[in-house]
Parts: sequence; structure tokens; C-alpha cells
Amino acid sequence: MAVTADRITREFSPNSPSTPNHREMVIDSTRKAEYWLAKQLDKAGITLNGSNPWDPQIHNRQVFHRVLSEGSIGIGESYMDGWWDCEQVDELMTRAMTAQLDETLTGRWTFIKHWLAARLMNRQSIKRAFQVGEQHYDAGNDLYTAMLDPTMAYSCGYWQEANSLHEAQLAKLNLVCQKLQLKQDDSVLEIGCGWGSFAELAATRYGAKITGLTISKEQKRLADERCNHLPVDILLQDYRHHDGLYDKLVSIGMFEHVGQKNYDTYMRSAHRLMKDEGIFVLHTIGKDKSDLGTDPWIDKYIFRNGAIPSLRQISAACEPYFVVEDVHNFGQDYDRTLMAWHDNFERAWPMLSTAYDNRFYRMWSYYLKCCAGSFRSRSLQLYQVVLRKRLTPMDRYKSPR
Repeated sequence: MAVTADRITREFSPNSPSTPNHREMVIDSTRKAEYWLAKQLDKAGITLNGSNPWDPQIHNRQVFHRVLSEGSIGIGESYMDGWWDCEQVDELMTRAMTAQLDETLTGRWTFIKHWLAARLMNRQSIKRAFQVGEQHYDAGNDLYTAMLDPTMAYSCGYWQEANSLHEAQLAKLNLVCQKLQLKQDDSVLEIGCGWGSFAELAATRYGAKITGLTISKEQKRLADERCNHLPVDILLQDYRHHDGLYDKLVSIGMFEHVGQKNYDTYMRSAHRLMKDEGIFVLHTIGKDKSDLGTDPWIDKYIFRNGAIPSLRQISAACEPYFVVEDVHNFGQDYDRTLMAWHDNFERAWPMLSTAYDNRFYRMWSYYLKCCAGSFRSRSLQLYQVVLRKRLTPMDRYKSPR
């Protein structure tokens, strides 16, 4: 039976036949938690055990306690444990985030803990930088090969004229190359090279010489295999330890791991590594609001120590070092990209299930659909920012004009 706040209120009203008077009414804590959650979900047109595909179906009523006490971690972990299901988790999240329920359901104390950690600690220090590689990107090349398209691009595709995931990823990679004004023999540093998708295309189609940095052993292994016949050098190295001087810089889907305390270090490093008049294309997920921290469930299970920047935070970090020449937002394309990845993951699950258990399946499916819902609600964006190196006053004086 569908559970709504109105129905719960009627059941426990003073006039209810089962409750002679209000003082004698006893509402157990589970029912209180259920009432609270139903009331919140009503604001987004979501009904517990309702008939719509975005309505959650409850299998274990202890989920209400878990959501109330643990916020987003409780929501995600209870889904992983099979305590609730939903036909369209992506649409559930879209509606919840459009109604800003994420601010209510995150869990006050969990949110405060993550906010304080982001403010007081450098969660993306050099010492901690390799944690996300070990947790997420080293999960298994079999998983990513099955889920991604043949380019192995693990970032938003560009769907303007694309009819498939592969076409969308090729369009994105070519778009980046065009914004870089890439030409034969350009030296390019890619900060966060993934499995070599950009490096392979830029070297093959444009004749560029690529140096790629990654913090994942599995990414480096596969990228080396894919680019072994090309002028591509893949290094297992943090960007803060790299030296060199390059014509162009690119970073696709890596800035989300930098963290607010390191934005200045990141931009200063990029400035140091770029030749005068160089071009830097920064491709990153962005938030619609400037704040600290990240979703606690995503932080625990998917992207350890991640931090999604707002456009204001990106601009402030760039200002001392670069001139912003162009900002391109195509965040809605990430919804389509994520759902395409999910379709691939579903089709590949019979094969993957020999290496991964059902809890991992539920976790991964939940991750992809939740993120799709976040972009669909426009709570998350996708920015491509084109930057030109800002010269110091002395450098400008010395430069020929």
C-alpha cells in the first residue's frame, strides 16, 4: 500500500477509532521516521510504495531509521543491502534534487563532518592523492572495458550530433583538440589521462606528442598498451611532482579530485608547466552552488576525497594565472552519457557477475543512476573552460609585440 504523510496522519489522528484520545496514542520511532520521510518525499511528488516508476518500494521498514540517522549514506547503503528498490532511481533522484531534498536528506551531522573535513583538512594532499585511484579507477579494467565505449573515455560525451555513446565520446575528444588548436608536433601535458583516450586520438589524428599523468596503476597499464606505438608517455605521477614545459595543457575529468585547498597549487602548477601563449582546456563537472565537501555516500564508495567546484570557484582559482577565453556548459549531455554507461553495465553484468558480487552490482547501478539524476536536475553541470596563460607584468614587457 502506498504510504503518504496524509495517510499516516489520519491513522494516528485523535478521531481515529483505534486511538481513543491523543494522549493514549503511542507512535513508535519507526512510524515517526516513516512519517517524516513520507512528508519530505511528498514535496517532490514521490510516494513510498507508490505506483510510479520513481516511487521507492520498501522491503525493510528499518530503512526509515537509517535514512533519518545516516542521511545519504543510509539511503545508499540500504539500497546496496536490498532494503528498498526503485524502477527508476535516476528519476527518483532527479525529483528529489529538483525539490532540494538532498539538503534535507544528507544527514545533518554527516554533512557537518564532511564540511569540517573539507575546511580543516587537505583531503587531496599528495599523500592521499592515490587513494581514489586505488579505490575507484583500479576497480578492474574488465568493468570499465565493458561499461565504456571503445575510446575508454570516462567523462561526459558530446551528444550534439551524436547518435551513439562512441560517436559522443569521439565528438568530445575532437572538440577538446579543436579548442586546444592542436597541430602537428605540439607538446601536450594531460593532467589525469585515464586509460589514454585523449592521448591516443590526439597523437593519431593530430600528430601531437602527449605526456599523460595518472594516479591509477590499472589506467597506466592499459593506456601504455593502447599507445605503445605512438609518441605518448604515460606516467604514474601526481601533477605536483611533474616538471617540463608544454605548448598545450588539457585536463578531462580530473579537476574533481583536486579539492578546494589545492586549487591554487593546481593552477600555479599548470601555469609553470605551460609555455607563454599556451592554451589550457579544463573539462570538469561543476556544482550549481559554491560550498565545501561532497556527498558522503559518493565520498565513501565512489570518489574518495572528491570535491566538485562551482564556476565561481573555478574562475577565482584561474584568475591569478590564466585568462578565461571561453566557458562551455553541456551538463545535460552527462545524463545521457551516464545512462548509456548504465545500459552497457546491465548488458555486461552476466559476464561481470563472476568477478563482482550482487552488492557491488547494486552499488554501481545506484552510483550511475544517482549521478544521471543530478545532471538531469541541473544540480551538476559539465564545464569546458578554455584558458590562456596570463603573463606577469615583467613577462609582458619582455614579450615582443
